[in-house]
Amino acid sequence: MNIEIASRQLEAIGNATRLTIYRTLVRAGRNGLAVGQLQERLGMPASTLSHHLKRLVDTGLVRQERAGTSLICHAEYPAMQALLGFLADECCADESACSAGDAAEAGSPDGAA
Repeated sequence: MNIEIASRQLEAIGNATRLTIYRTLVRAGRNGLAVGQLQERLGMPASTLSHHLKRLVDTGLVRQERAGTSLICHAEYPAMQALLGFLADECCADESACSAGDAAEAGSPDGAA
């Protein structure tokens, strides 16, 4: 994943309202939720919801599709997995470069060796 994409996605879900919307869609599963259902669950004005959804759609975390007269919102699970992978892929990659003193310090509850 490109660091620019990751930073835009993290910035988008760094807002408490957008994170709540996103988590609601993730919980909804692959069928997603109609905008009206989402609005009802969150108790949010339509204009506010629309503003935040646009940001999530623009970053690729959410997609919307028409189903008759309804607009259905879906969490983009591949994008979520890519972002989580980006954050975790290099976990501890430089650990072998840490000195013994750094490791002891990291293990101490107060940070002292």
